[in-house]
Amino acid sequence: MSEDPNSWEAATKLVRGGLARSDHGEMAEAMFLTQSFAYDSAESADARFAGEAPGFIYARYGNPTVKMFEDRLALLEGAQACRATASGMAAVHMALTGLLSAGDHVVSGKALFGSCRWILNTWAPRFGIETSFVDAPDLAAWREAVRPNTRLFFLESPANPLLEISDIAGVCALAKEIGARVVVDNVFATPLYQSPLKLGADIVVYSATKHIDGQGRVMGGAILGDTTLMEEAYKDFARHTGPALSPFNAWVLLKGLETLDLRVRRQTQTASRLADFIVDHPRVMACRYPTRADHPQYDIARRQMSGGGTVVAFDLGTREAAFRFLNALEIIDISNNLGDAKSMATHPSTTTHRSMTEEQRLEIGLTPGWVRVSVGLEGEADLARDIGRALDGLLANEL
Repeated sequence: MSEDPNSWEAATKLVRGGLARSDHGEMAEAMFLTQSFAYDSAESADARFAGEAPGFIYARYGNPTVKMFEDRLALLEGAQACRATASGMAAVHMALTGLLSAGDHVVSGKALFGSCRWILNTWAPRFGIETSFVDAPDLAAWREAVRPNTRLFFLESPANPLLEISDIAGVCALAKEIGARVVVDNVFATPLYQSPLKLGADIVVYSATKHIDGQGRVMGGAILGDTTLMEEAYKDFARHTGPALSPFNAWVLLKGLETLDLRVRRQTQTASRLADFIVDHPRVMACRYPTRADHPQYDIARRQMSGGGTVVAFDLGTREAAFRFLNALEIIDISNNLGDAKSMATHPSTTTHRSMTEEQRLEIGLTPGWVRVSVGLEGEADLARDIGRALDGLLANEL
């Protein structure tokens, strides 16, 4: 084959990457709904289990449809290897704990999805792993938090829900100085707009439930990185603990990848314009969008991201105002997901970040007035009218 898939444009990788047709020559990827696999002989089974012969063994270890998804996402990400999981949180949990042991110390950004914070704050200490939380955009804070037993740095960038942005290359450079690994949750940026591995990260994780599916159908997750590290950290973990992605979900996610470029770029274009519209409304106290010059970490975003993404966050001052705004929406759904073709809005303090204490929410600036909007594929004018009407209603209510 003269074509090198690594040289393809992103759009081609998303349609053709990892394609492995059966003898039937099917155009749509085959869905292998099977738990186990048959062997030609006892010797063949022995060779596969010993790792001496290629082939699949059991769906918990691997599956042809799942592998196509893993190979396609790895090609897009520029990673040597990918391990798919049943959900985004399964990916985060495996990514972290596969690299850690009792007595290890983690440094993490404070601004995290609520479940990520719970893993580090509540779950990991049960196994002798401690975490220090820092203001992620402050490189000096990362350095000051380092201990002799620091083994891992973890961050989201942009972070959920207020789109805080960290200097990934700077954090990675510090980690290399002390011999620590770096895990980056890249779900808000998507593989299209940010490449943490190229910035020095060791591992990147995704909730494939979000933009990769993009149509609200199935759950999934992924971990990507260097082949050697992935084998050492996650092969046995995945094999024996069973966070496997189902073949059906993998097939749906494969089809989602085919349109990822089209969907996310259109959603980003709309989100950027809506952010400009929202920030000018007199009832909005603050608005965050990565590519706006008034974003606190705009210079970092411009340096490491090629697009602002599909999410806009804005502050309406109080929980009551946020609830009135959400309840006044007629097109946009109230939902805690993101990255969907349908636009949705949520109140993070009472949904996605409810498991955090009030003190922890305030540490990341998440006061009760903040609303997070995930912009979908509806018409821009319709979404602006829906948001504008709900914001105008707040003004009318306060007169």
